[in-house]
Amino acid sequence: MAFRATVLTLYPEMFPGHLGTSLAGRAADRGDWSLEAVNIRDFTEDKHRSVDDTPAGGGAGMVLRADILGKAIDAVSGDDDRPRLLMSPRGRPLTQKRVRELADGPGAVIVCGRFEGVDQRVIDRRGLEEVSIGDYILSGGEPAALVLLDAVVRVLPGVMGNALSGTHESFEDGLLEHPHYTRPAEWEGETIPEVLASGNHAAIDKWRHQKAMELTALRRPDLLDPED
Repeated sequence: MAFRATVLTLYPEMFPGHLGTSLAGRAADRGDWSLEAVNIRDFTEDKHRSVDDTPAGGGAGMVLRADILGKAIDAVSGDDDRPRLLMSPRGRPLTQKRVRELADGPGAVIVCGRFEGVDQRVIDRRGLEEVSIGDYILSGGEPAALVLLDAVVRVLPGVMGNALSGTHESFEDGLLEHPHYTRPAEWEGETIPEVLASGNHAAIDKWRHQKAMELTALRRPDLLDPED
């Protein structure tokens, strides 16, 4: 069954964005995956289509109401078994492992937060999994949802032309990816490492692993096992 994504947002016009082009766009055209953007305001009942209110206890900003968002989630997910995600800076960091898990499933319902956040009751009652794409604040969850979907769609079966492209990358084996080179063999006095032109695949694999280890130790030592 094709991967099916439903995004709940106040700005449905932001979708599919870049996902309508290139590999992801062609995969959607083939029916490998689908995306539906649903406007949360469609589930309001007042003439102003209000979705937010002031935070209980006081404070700056506004909070997305539980009753409106809960109704929207129920309408798009019903009894299906797709995970319900909330893009949130306080969520667990998105990892390649979680991306693979999502890609292996039926799809996802993705809630894009706005304002100061979402009423905690709807997070608890609707079982929303909070997901973060980094330690920084965006103006809303829409860019984060696009990032998550980009990561998931590209590893769906058949989306990438070369199946190995998705396995020899940063984070797939717990390391950052090794450096890449191509023609010309010499550029501005710099040459391609000799081992890459040797034809010795065992030596090339060893070199790539070593460079991946070095880069990871330098830039992301947190990814390394202390015993490595």
